[in-house]
Amino acid sequence: MTQKRDSFSNKFGVIAAAAGSAIGLGNIWRFPYVLGENGGGAFLLIYLFFIIAIGVPVMLSELLIGRKAQRSVFGAFKVLAPKLKFFKVVGVMGVSAAFLILSFYAVVAGWTVEYTILAAANQLVDKTPEQLTDMFSDFSSSVGRPILYLVVFMAMTAGIVIGGVKNGIEKYTKVLMPILFVIILVLCVNAVLLDGAVEGLSFLFQPDFSKINGNVVLEALGQAFFSLSIGMGIIATYGSYIQKKENLLNTAISVSIADTLIAVLAGVAIFPAVFAFGIEPDAGPGLVFVTLPNIFNQMFGGYVFAVAFFILLLIAALTSSVSLLEVVVAYITEEIHLNRKKATWLAAALVTGLGVFCVIYPVLFDSFDYVTSNFMLPISGILISVFVGWIIGKQQTKEELEEHGGKVKVIGVLIVILKIFAPIAIALVFMKNLGLLDLFNR
Repeated sequence: MTQKRDSFSNKFGVIAAAAGSAIGLGNIWRFPYVLGENGGGAFLLIYLFFIIAIGVPVMLSELLIGRKAQRSVFGAFKVLAPKLKFFKVVGVMGVSAAFLILSFYAVVAGWTVEYTILAAANQLVDKTPEQLTDMFSDFSSSVGRPILYLVVFMAMTAGIVIGGVKNGIEKYTKVLMPILFVIILVLCVNAVLLDGAVEGLSFLFQPDFSKINGNVVLEALGQAFFSLSIGMGIIATYGSYIQKKENLLNTAISVSIADTLIAVLAGVAIFPAVFAFGIEPDAGPGLVFVTLPNIFNQMFGGYVFAVAFFILLLIAALTSSVSLLEVVVAYITEEIHLNRKKATWLAAALVTGLGVFCVIYPVLFDSFDYVTSNFMLPISGILISVFVGWIIGKQQTKEELEEHGGKVKVIGVLIVILKIFAPIAIALVFMKNLGLLDLFNR
């Protein structure tokens, strides 16, 4: 007898889990900076266009593949197209990408555990910018504490995943995502009330069309693709847990809106403060772990806002890591036939072990990031688009989307996007990331 597949209980559970997977550390620091450096409001308009035109259709394709097959990303293509063995590479890359990404992502997430503890213990106060820089450099380049917090963070992640879809992932993301939203709103209100906040808001939202060129357009396209967790196997795996009564198109749109909203709000929370205190914006860990603690030191109520901010980072990291680990756990339970408890601890142990090597050998960290971002994810995205557009086709797509969700009037447009425009767009991002487009500019 086939065991009944676990599933999300309602639409909010689906959106909370899927949005949690998309909203990660990159939304909090990278998106606002990229937005500001590439034309502000003008970049945002281009980004929103690509979210609607490319991001939503490809995300919808992953959801459709997962739900139609009722299998994880690895098994879905074996069910839907058993004779087209080539497409199994999507499942292999999905599981492999999730495994590799989580191994280095959990290292950075471990840093948020350290800094949440430091902020709560009031250990970030009375430090000069130079001292904060040295503190972060010493910590991130050491071995002992980063490994400790890597283990702690992975234990937290496994503790959620082990509960299953409904009683683990859905239960916790339904709580964590509203908390994340409330914290970021509080930080936004505080930021816009600072003297000089207008300059930071202008940095983000004032359209500067003079900065818009081909490279900026491709940057917006790449951000739209990568910010939605497309190509990692997450969305397809989560799609397999969605009940037939749920409207997949509405789900894809809702997740995309939530992801974009949080990314923009992060910019509102961060950059008015950066400009109010006369600090040049800087991307990456330096902004999060050095610049912002320096700002909190100068801010009234800085202790409270520092603790809130690092809790925000920790929640964002945790909801993303849960989705990544679930991809690997789903593969182990379905293909190796271990029960969820054993599969979760095995997957968590393997990821943690590889994460330890990323701490000890930073070149692994960079290599995994490069391979997954520049090869696995875009190739998976292209193949997923082609599979739904050309293999599943209009009729089966229409049936799956309309079975309980009512008429969908954009099926024809969706299929054209998936057949032609999405593969071409993602291929351009692929070529840009590899520097191949630079050859045409010489």
